[in-house]
Amino acid sequence: MALPGVRPATGWLFVAPFCAVFAVFILWPLGYNAWLALHDYFLQTGHTQWNGFANFVMLTWPEREFGPALKNSLIFLVLVPMLQIAGLGLALLLHRPFPGAGLIRALCYVPVIIAMSIAAVVWRQAFAADGLVNSFLATFGIISAQNPPLWFSRENLALYPVILFAFWKNLGFYMVLYLAGLQSVPREQHEAAILDGANRFERLRHVTLPALQPVILLCTLLATIYALKAMQEPLYLTRGSAHTTTALLYVWNAAFYGHQFGYAAAAGLIVTVICLMLALFQFRLLGEHGRLRQGNAT
Repeated sequence: MALPGVRPATGWLFVAPFCAVFAVFILWPLGYNAWLALHDYFLQTGHTQWNGFANFVMLTWPEREFGPALKNSLIFLVLVPMLQIAGLGLALLLHRPFPGAGLIRALCYVPVIIAMSIAAVVWRQAFAADGLVNSFLATFGIISAQNPPLWFSRENLALYPVILFAFWKNLGFYMVLYLAGLQSVPREQHEAAILDGANRFERLRHVTLPALQPVILLCTLLATIYALKAMQEPLYLTRGSAHTTTALLYVWNAAFYGHQFGYAAAAGLIVTVICLMLALFQFRLLGEHGRLRQGNAT
């Protein structure tokens, strides 16, 4: 419905900058990537050759190792519930003011602003054979001090320190988002719940969490996209070793080291489709439909 005295063309002028940016930086790269995935690109000449779905078929070859890389990215999705639970828990603890609350908030956010390369050096030292982690575990008899595990060299262990590193690096970011969300919850709702005799857990379940649903959806989407596009963490910590290679790191190596741009575009398109499917599922579960179902149920 048009506003009185406002021409339809005026509205289009207001949205034109966004549409232009969206088309140039989102639609065009996605479209070109989909087109490139169906071609072979020759770097020396700049020419392309149609090959249909050959690049997608090559992704299924065991020797191509895209499957293990995609599996590592899917394992990274364990970050999503870890970051949501820990971030919300920290925010609930630090929401109300108490002596030293500001300092603790700042300390929790410090890993977010530390450069990835510097943080990776510290983390590698902590998980070294004679590092802090093995010393701590040996003190409690969990591991042998004479034969400590080499975390980044063992195939069945290397990915988990990388995931813990990503968790430590990003926890403060989600804590801040949840703190902002908690400050927007109306105090009157908590006061009404207290008058009705609700305890802390009941207020959390029936007042705080429903009010935080948009923030939970945002944080879940951001954490999911971050987990599936994880690349710097294994690159800095393990130099991109085969047992920690993620899907996006695999795409990077295939494109800029293997010069297989069409093949890399096909792999990147698969990751993009998975991101979109997970995003749609999360919108369905936590978005407007979820709130409508919850309202109908109550």
